[in-house]
Amino acid sequence: MDRAGWTFLTNHAHVLLVIARDQQVTLREAAARVGITERAAQAIVADLVTAGYLTRTRRGRRNVYAIPAHRPLRHPLDAGHGLDELLDLLVPEGKATSAPLVPRFATSRSRAAPPRQRN
Repeated sequence: MDRAGWTFLTNHAHVLLVIARDQQVTLREAAARVGITERAAQAIVADLVTAGYLTRTRRGRRNVYAIPAHRPLRHPLDAGHGLDELLDLLVPEGKATSAPLVPRFATSRSRAAPPRQRN
């Protein structure tokens, strides 16, 4: 088993961080940045919406996402900490429109090139 491909955060966290940085991102773009399939990104977004960690609003032909403030982290070891704290750590100030990702480069599962920085 190749143990070099593990990361500290889950794909759910990575998708949420991508959306926090760009709330008009398409799921295709988010999936590419995280290194997962578009279908996996859709399932993750559905999980996050159902759990109340993300809202989705249709604007024309696109979805626009928002991350509600003051949501608790889900694992018992994280009791007393909120999603806002995680986003504050991992999303540079001024990089989000209402909630906050540091670009994640391709993993061993994905051979995609790192995302280009937007100006």
